[in-house]
Amino acid sequence: MRKLFIISFFIIFSMLATWTVIWPPAAWSFLFVGPFYLIGFYDMVQPKHSIVRNYPVFGHLRYLMEELRPKIYQYFIESDTNGTPFNRQNRSVVYQRAKKVDDTRPFGTELDVYDNGYEWLNHSIAAIDHHQLNMDPRVKVGGPACTQPYMASVFNISAMSFGSLSMNAILALNGGAKLDNFAHNTGEGGLSDYHLQPGGDIIWQIGTGYFSCRHKDGTINYDAFAERAVLPQVKMIEIKLSQGAKPGHGGILPAAKVTPEIARIRLVEMGEDVISPPYHTAFTNPLELMTFIQKLRHLSGGKPIGFKLCVGHKSEFLAICKAMVKTGISPDFITVDGGEGGTGAAPLEFSNSVGMPLREALAFVYDALTGFDLKKNIKLIASGKVATGFDLVKNFALGADMCNSARGMMFALGCIQALECNNNTCPTGVATQDKSLMKGLVVEDKKVRVANFHRLTVSSAIQMIGAAGLTKPCDLHRMYIYRRINHSQILTYGELFPYIPKGSLLNTPYPASFEFDMAISSENTFVPDYSGVTNIDYSNVSSY
Repeated sequence: MRKLFIISFFIIFSMLATWTVIWPPAAWSFLFVGPFYLIGFYDMVQPKHSIVRNYPVFGHLRYLMEELRPKIYQYFIESDTNGTPFNRQNRSVVYQRAKKVDDTRPFGTELDVYDNGYEWLNHSIAAIDHHQLNMDPRVKVGGPACTQPYMASVFNISAMSFGSLSMNAILALNGGAKLDNFAHNTGEGGLSDYHLQPGGDIIWQIGTGYFSCRHKDGTINYDAFAERAVLPQVKMIEIKLSQGAKPGHGGILPAAKVTPEIARIRLVEMGEDVISPPYHTAFTNPLELMTFIQKLRHLSGGKPIGFKLCVGHKSEFLAICKAMVKTGISPDFITVDGGEGGTGAAPLEFSNSVGMPLREALAFVYDALTGFDLKKNIKLIASGKVATGFDLVKNFALGADMCNSARGMMFALGCIQALECNNNTCPTGVATQDKSLMKGLVVEDKKVRVANFHRLTVSSAIQMIGAAGLTKPCDLHRMYIYRRINHSQILTYGELFPYIPKGSLLNTPYPASFEFDMAISSENTFVPDYSGVTNIDYSNVSSY
């Protein structure tokens, strides 16, 4: 191709030169042809790209096709059910509910009901008319030590920071929360003016960077925390231990991206890189975590304090439970984030291969709290790819009291799953700081869509609960959901994730599925201790 390019150069330029001699105006054609050959000769000598070096000019078509590939695939190739991370069917139902237009489907399901992994709800002949049901169920969040409990919706906005999302996106999300009376999680990027301005209820998330409540050295500033925690809009405070999309991975905001506004909101210094370490500096073990929770509850005036985690080592969560029992201190809520959770940017390996998926994690956390007889005072929030009423129902059946949604709420704002969140080029103005793109997101319109999506999604979940013959989300349990294991075998969630008896982790013998992790866990450390573990005598363990 290189030789052909050089030969064509001499042939075409000779022809153009001859034509120019015959007809002088033809000299203008060099302005059209010349740039292509200048690019081509540069391509032949540049050292970085093999394709364009071997195929001058034409090699650039590869990059054009790679740029167009996701769009072509989404709009012309993928079916309604095979797109990822969210398929078109799920995206469409969010758009339709947000716009409050017809969200019904004709002709029956497009899903293969005999495919492995297909799930369904057991309905009842004695179904309940949904007009008789409470379409806005509430959950009281706050244990015995909480003096300002919060009556939360069963469906709220998951953690997304200002900075990851645009100013207009934050305003619209909180405006929607205000309109339909549900809560908006700030994400770890701090409590910004845009979270507070519309007046919606706030769950203030505090991550390892302690943004909006930190000293210059990155440690927590309790005075700054207390100043913000007592604000009337802040209803709950969530300590972020890890998140599903990139658990155990810290972050860095380069100095060049630290604007005066971000520096003010996050309480960081201009001109310096902002580090979010992969661990907390305010505590180093489960007992200190409980003390930290107690201190934040006191400084906030008795508001609900909880934490969010993606489950890694099961023994680490059991160590936290042991610390709760030993100290008598417990969080008011725990958010379980699945490994399938979303993020603006994460390394491929962390998104794909680190962290326990939500179903397994939620069932484990619920069982652990039940085994230690702690669940009665702690509410569970499920987070990770929640967008439809059936997503809520499945999580309620596994033990969740509430659910959070991030990407579902982004779809309600107009997100088209362009997968450009990490490039600052979001075409809908949701996940960008580009003010020209931000203008496409009209807050007054989108906040109504967020409220519509919330209301109709909760309604769809309650109607499904009524179809099962139940009246409230808390009536659901694991026997209500079936999952296809293979072509000839189906199991309920109760068979896949068997319950353990209340209090069964307080004394030996422990249930067999917990025996090993109980042996390696201690309230004195998060790190599992394998040194004293011997082979388990399964003949003497609990049958559970």
